[in-house]
Amino acid sequence: MQDSLTLSSADTLVESGGLALSATPAEVRMVTTHAQFLALAPDWDALVTRCNDQVFYRHGFVRLWLEQFAPGAQLRILTLIDCMGRLTAVLPLLAVRGRICGVPVRVLQCAANLHSCRYDLVADDPATAAAAFVAHLRQRRDWDVLRLIDVPVDGRAAALSGAARRAGLLAGDWLSQHSPYGVLPTSAAAFDAALPRRLRSSLGRRRRRLAQLGEVSIERYAGGGALAARLAEGLALEARGWKGRAGTAIQQDAATLAFYRGLAEYAARQGGLALWFLRLDGRAIAFDFNLEYRGRLLLLKTAYDEAFAKYSPGQLLLHEELRDAAERGLRECDFLGPSTQAKRDWTSLARAHHWIFLFRGARGRLVYWLKFHCAPWFKRAARAMRRGAGPAASNSREKS
Repeated sequence: MQDSLTLSSADTLVESGGLALSATPAEVRMVTTHAQFLALAPDWDALVTRCNDQVFYRHGFVRLWLEQFAPGAQLRILTLIDCMGRLTAVLPLLAVRGRICGVPVRVLQCAANLHSCRYDLVADDPATAAAAFVAHLRQRRDWDVLRLIDVPVDGRAAALSGAARRAGLLAGDWLSQHSPYGVLPTSAAAFDAALPRRLRSSLGRRRRRLAQLGEVSIERYAGGGALAARLAEGLALEARGWKGRAGTAIQQDAATLAFYRGLAEYAARQGGLALWFLRLDGRAIAFDFNLEYRGRLLLLKTAYDEAFAKYSPGQLLLHEELRDAAERGLRECDFLGPSTQAKRDWTSLARAHHWIFLFRGARGRLVYWLKFHCAPWFKRAARAMRRGAGPAASNSREKS
């Protein structure tokens, strides 16, 4: 099934010789079957390459995600087709049911989760695409809330909020994370020279202390016949640490494990896989699952042997990865995910990400007021009460 809506490319008219003429028509098509989604692959990737070239937005990455995390899901992928039949925008969505602020709602949820790292509208012209998609959604009565997670604040999906408000829909967003990144110099020597002196000294000291225990070696694996074994070795190391104790290690969930196995194979075929190991006498004591794409080093997953925590094996391994990336001409390291002290040791730069919400109908309006008006008010009131409770409690004790 494929729903469609035809409208002008900017939903406007242009004047020509005193006559009002429609702008170039564009058609919104909603892809609802897996077969239709698969058929989009070449045009989808061509669009990503043209306008927002990140591996997380490519068809192959989204396909892996759908197959492992949302098999059998109700696809609601919005596409915009221009008058020449060319795909000019795509917004992958799923139809799900859930509760927001306790209210049961029908949600158009982005095809993404924490393993997606980030999400965005992919569009040649974000303003045109946003106006077209909002006009299409405004006519539908099968949703209450549209929710997009971890969108860069300067991403193309930001145009959806403005388009929704102009169309009479409610919209809101909230900050989700600041994701660190660093600009790489042009060589390993330049990278080392740019490190803060304290960090450089700490790394050298820990490396020398670790070397007293045995032979320290570094391995970078980009794919081949041993891929499955190397990946299993790294994921086993992750499962032995705090993630395993918390039940969040990759190999503890079948869908997550299948996703990362598929992603490793996909990246290896594209020449963008980098599995890194720090070894002590051949034994892996730190592991990183990285991707390399269009000059960027993407730090996806990391693990280390906690028995060697005082040597900071994860940071020692990352140092070697960053030196190698700089030497090979990569221009950026994207640490991905939320900011942590271990990431801030390397950079002060970060990209803000937010969640975007659109609302329609009575339920949507109710959720909007609960989420963006009532909930913040209660939080402010609770903070004020906590601040006021300190002195009051102290005074009551003194009086007693």
